[in-house]
Amino acid sequence: MNENKSSEKSGFSSKIGFILAAAGSAVGLGNIWRFPYLAAKYGGGLFLIIYLIFTVTFGFTLMLTETAIGRKTGKSVIGAYKSINKRFAPLGWLAALVPAIILPYYCVIGGWVLKYLTVFVTGNGTAATGDGSFFSSFIGNAGQPTLFFLIYVALTAAVVMLGVQKGIEKVSKLMMPLLVVLTVGIAIYTLTLDGAMDGLKYYILPDFDGMTVSKLLKTIAAAVGQLFYSMSLAMGIMITYGSYMRKEDSLEQSVRHIEVFDTAIAFLAGLIIVPSVFVFSNGDPDALKAGPSLMFITLPNVFDSMAGGQIIGTVFFVLVALAALTSSISLMETVVSIICEKFKIKRIPCCLIVIALCVAIGMLSVLGYSVWDTVTIFGYQLLDFFDFISNNIMMPIVAFLTCVLISYVVGTKYIEDEVTLSQKRFKSKTLFNVMIKYVCPICMIIILVTPFVTKI
Repeated sequence: MNENKSSEKSGFSSKIGFILAAAGSAVGLGNIWRFPYLAAKYGGGLFLIIYLIFTVTFGFTLMLTETAIGRKTGKSVIGAYKSINKRFAPLGWLAALVPAIILPYYCVIGGWVLKYLTVFVTGNGTAATGDGSFFSSFIGNAGQPTLFFLIYVALTAAVVMLGVQKGIEKVSKLMMPLLVVLTVGIAIYTLTLDGAMDGLKYYILPDFDGMTVSKLLKTIAAAVGQLFYSMSLAMGIMITYGSYMRKEDSLEQSVRHIEVFDTAIAFLAGLIIVPSVFVFSNGDPDALKAGPSLMFITLPNVFDSMAGGQIIGTVFFVLVALAALTSSISLMETVVSIICEKFKIKRIPCCLIVIALCVAIGMLSVLGYSVWDTVTIFGYQLLDFFDFISNNIMMPIVAFLTCVLISYVVGTKYIEDEVTLSQKRFKSKTLFNVMIKYVCPICMIIILVTPFVTKI
């Protein structure tokens, strides 16, 4: 079962290169806008506490498992699962479909971010304010969304074409520290605004007002779902990046570092968004629960109301663009790695194939808000359907079956042996065993069932 990496396969040149690239994958749009509005919606500090508990247990276990699978087999997701157990080869194909579905629509949203960045850079941030008509008009006309979508795909592909060390690792070492500096800087500025401390209290203090068992369960489900979404789990990404990891680097320590990085950026994003929106709305909680529209409708109004809002808005959308790019790069690299390995194609031709597929599938999401806005699947617009089927259906199934494979088919020793290869002792062995065998599968079932039982 244990296969060595091909000596020809490229990999990360250092431990910090792997950590920054993997953290870049985890830090994306989910951290910048989804985490803050979920925290605001589900009890502030209560959500933060539950999220943190699941990060160091549930998130750690699944990320360690996937990274260890990648490093042990030295293969991308299809080959990795087949290498572990041939009966689970179909699971590799299912896992491979996840990034292939997410990448195109993620690039569409990335294009939206570039549009707003362009608006603020050119000093026209005020044009994006109002009741949302600017955003509706933008996505409702296929021309500009297509242009920005193509630019975003090109930026992502340019990094992937350069390879693991010269592209992904080098860019991650540049973009991730910059992303941290920008996040900390804007967070500090936001907290200096009049009334921001009230927003901070709303964000970090647990809210037990009207708390019921049903609300608590919804909060737990939301926290687990966000963690699953945020940490790039069950997308094939961590298996792919794990296959590039050096054998001498500590798996356990590296995963812990990625966790800290990912959670810190999510928390800091909340420090930017929650207090600033709180100030802008005069403490109206509903303004914080705007969901996806928070970034493209509410925040431009917030920046417009600030002194120096054009500058802050520009820096914010630079931050969001960097976070989005680090994630789309990992998604595209995962798909490229799968095709390169499966069909024995060199990187550049493989990238061109992936670009063509990404554009073709992504245009469905672009047109789904314009000329095909009346086309729905099970009541979902096209982009929303792709998001639902990948995040709420396929990813929980992949993670659940991975837990079954490791716990009850090959045994947890499969992962434990890989962990101790680069360190004397597996410090979290007991936690890992309990989580992978019992808690994680239950969490996967909850995530899978929740959308069909109740709308959160």
